[in-house]
Amino acid sequence: MADIRFDNRVAIVTGAGGGLGRSHALLLASRGAKVVVNDLGGSFDGQGSSQSMADKVVEEIRAAGGEAVASYDGVDTLEGAEKIVAKAKEAFGKLDIVINNAGILRDVSFVKMTIEDWDKVLQVHLTGTMNVSKAAWGLLRDNKFGRVVNTTSAAGLYGNFGQANYSAAKLGIVGLSNTLAIEGAKYDIKVNTIAPIAKSRMTETVMPPEVLEKLLPEYVSPLVAYLASEGCASSGEVYAVGGGYISRVAIVEGAGVGLKQHSPEDVASAWEQISDLSKARPFENAMTAAGQAMQHVLG
Repeated sequence: MADIRFDNRVAIVTGAGGGLGRSHALLLASRGAKVVVNDLGGSFDGQGSSQSMADKVVEEIRAAGGEAVASYDGVDTLEGAEKIVAKAKEAFGKLDIVINNAGILRDVSFVKMTIEDWDKVLQVHLTGTMNVSKAAWGLLRDNKFGRVVNTTSAAGLYGNFGQANYSAAKLGIVGLSNTLAIEGAKYDIKVNTIAPIAKSRMTETVMPPEVLEKLLPEYVSPLVAYLASEGCASSGEVYAVGGGYISRVAIVEGAGVGLKQHSPEDVASAWEQISDLSKARPFENAMTAAGQAMQHVLG
């Protein structure tokens, strides 16, 4: 199999000052990509800022013979996102790849969560992913080529105690990504989503060291690089990844049942069939999912 390379490709990696983002940026650069290393440089809960984190990664890339520039703007505003994209165009003349990785955590039980905790996490994760994608979308369409890799989480897919804000944002990213995959198809813009588990500032507080050493960010980045490559044909997909494990994740719908009567008692009597997932399948878009329901309604 031929080497996967990114010569003459330009990539933005957000949250690239450490952890997963740094790993993604280093791998893409090592294979020829010109990289915009974006990081606000704040704490993992979204406080403060510093240019040093992005600068250090740029230095690493350049020391290894690669090309990179630093960006210090936040993704939580469209203005910041537009500056990130402008940096790519100014430094390298175009944009081909967007890796939306930036994020923060403000974990707290729902009863104790403040509106500020909710708003800030959604603003960085969900709106931040939208902002950077929105700012980049015109360039990718003009290229008639683009690869966008977004970042969800098992917490978004399945829920997790103390992470109502994070979970909501992360599942929102899946819906956003799936729609962008549909809208980008005719321009050869592929949009996929990863649900990584890896050692980072965020996981170091909740996982023991012996587990984290098996979950290095470097084990996630090869999937990101493949999804960002020209040869990747998949789009609108979600992949769980960590420690060398990779698996496609899908939202599925059971075969269902068409009720002839419509009382609560009829629902109760059909509950076993309604809940049966033995013939479950994924759908490529909302309209095909609606089509299955209409077969029951009209059939």
